[in-house]
Amino acid sequence: MNDSAPDDGWFSGVDASDLESAAAAVRDGSSEVSRDWPALAVESGFAEDHESYYDALKEATTAAARSAIESRERADDRQLVHAIRAMDDCERTANELAERLAEWAGTVDPDAGTGLEYARELASEDREAVAGEPAIRSLAERVADLGDEADDLREFVERRAPTVAPNLSALAGPILAARLVSLAGGLESLAKKPSGTIQVLGAEDALFAHLRGHAPSPKHGIIYVHDAVRGTHPDHRGSAARALAGKLAIAARVDHYSGERKPELEAELAERIETIQARTSDADLGNDDGETGADDDRGQENGGGDE
Repeated sequence: MNDSAPDDGWFSGVDASDLESAAAAVRDGSSEVSRDWPALAVESGFAEDHESYYDALKEATTAAARSAIESRERADDRQLVHAIRAMDDCERTANELAERLAEWAGTVDPDAGTGLEYARELASEDREAVAGEPAIRSLAERVADLGDEADDLREFVERRAPTVAPNLSALAGPILAARLVSLAGGLESLAKKPSGTIQVLGAEDALFAHLRGHAPSPKHGIIYVHDAVRGTHPDHRGSAARALAGKLAIAARVDHYSGERKPELEAELAERIETIQARTSDADLGNDDGETGADDDRGQENGGGDE
């Protein structure tokens, strides 16, 4: 640690009324040894007494923390997190209200449909059956607006994710990449997680149930939606999930620490998944020797990477 605290205290040369400079001193300064900082602050003229020093220190540390949080929230990966969460909220709310709308409209419209598309129809067309029910039409417009907002946010995520996490987006697709970053709490946090943790992100409830002894360990979390996992025979999905999680972990680290594009990760994953999926044969399914063909997941469902 660099000793950047001057001999006469943390706030040497700082005007006590200059909160920004005081916050910068707290944020950037460091010292390997503890000293009588209040006394040094008084001696240097920064504070009149110990009490005023601690008051100034509280204001400076609060300002430094607020600045750090604001800077973090403005980071590209945080913008991606907010966008994917807002998209999910809009989609969930729109679908829930669309169900309510269908039930309500069904009481007056014999040809009532269901889902978001029906809400958009009601919002954009003059349907005689609901002409006398402006509240139904108004709700349909709100549902349609929420659906449109979700679509706009999806487009934003699909544009932003490849710039924030190019390798992760290439391997997982922009939407899944954004969900992984969101679940981890940011790209840096995701980059620091082992592949075994990435493998079960989104399956926390099942994992905790397993740890309590009430359920088997989960083989995968949200990465199940990836074709590499979903497109693999159930007997081998654990292996596919481990292989995918291993490459995603590498991709996240590269994206966070260097940002260098590494297309070889995609080729390596494709080769590994092809090998795993090739296990599904008559022999694997037990036609030859009565074996069940279950993959090597026994006791390893919550394992690490594919290597």
